Amino acid sequence: MKLGFIGLGAMGSAMASNLIKAGHEVIVWNRSPGPTEPFVSLGAKVVKTADRAAQGDVLFSMLANDQAVRQVFFDDGLLDGMDKGTVHVNHATISVALARELAEQHARRGLDYLAAPVFGRPDVAAAGKLNMLAAGKPALIDRLRPLLEAMASRIWPLGEEPERANVVKIAGNFMLGAAIESMAEASALARAHGVSAADFLEVMTNTLFAAPAYQGYAKLIAESRYTPAGFALPLGYKDIGLALAAADATRVPLPLAGLLRDSLLEALAGGKEDVDWSIMAEVAARRAHLDEREL
Repeated sequence: MKLGFIGLGAMGSAMASNLIKAGHEVIVWNRSPGPTEPFVSLGAKVVKTADRAAQGDVLFSMLANDQAVRQVFFDDGLLDGMDKGTVHVNHATISVALARELAEQHARRGLDYLAAPVFGRPDVAAAGKLNMLAAGKPALIDRLRPLLEAMASRIWPLGEEPERANVVKIAGNFMLGAAIESMAEASALARAHGVSAADFLEVMTNTLFAAPAYQGYAKLIAESRYTPAGFALPLGYKDIGLALAAADATRVPLPLAGLLRDSLLEALAGGKEDVDWSIMAEVAARRAHLDEREL
């Protein structure tokens, strides 16, 4: 099948590579040309404009945020230039408001649209083991399932309204942020009493919180290993902002999300951006002045 893929960050590159490995003809485009270079050797066709990537049967997109999606699909006119037979699968983590707008604008133009954000870090994406949320027409999900399964170990259908997938993704990332913040603060408490973060988190992630999300982020915190970023700090800050915006729209109080936003903002204010959002552990330690104590 002839496919297009736009947005070749760490996640998008891994996902597009798996479509190529599955035997599909893939056309790739990225806003900056650098990430497209490895795809030449993989057998993909690299194009210089997004509209040329949209000439296949299905267009996949994994753009960074609302602004990038609006720029490419609305401001640059990609949506207007797509053939009616083309299907758009949007993997980006975007606001609920934009998700609804995209669904409406695709329908107005007679284009099929599927929201399919994912859970998983770049290494999981490279292994083709993402958990993919899917919201759109059930028949469309069924038709695209072989393509989606080339990138994900499980597809989670969430109904016909595309924004349902986006709100689940946003809520899930909010829960991940809450897990990181709780480990960050609890580790600071343990350290203040002479217990290393590594020892404390080893106990927690093998007893009360023996779950992949806790175990993965606990390892980063214990080792103070925040680069390379599996999920970059600015993206975490963006996603908590999306959760707050979605909550505001439906009058759902999220007091913990406000705290997370401030922790992430404090980390960003320290001048670090190309780091994993688990660097919130450093914020918690700094608030407790742990480096100034004799522990």
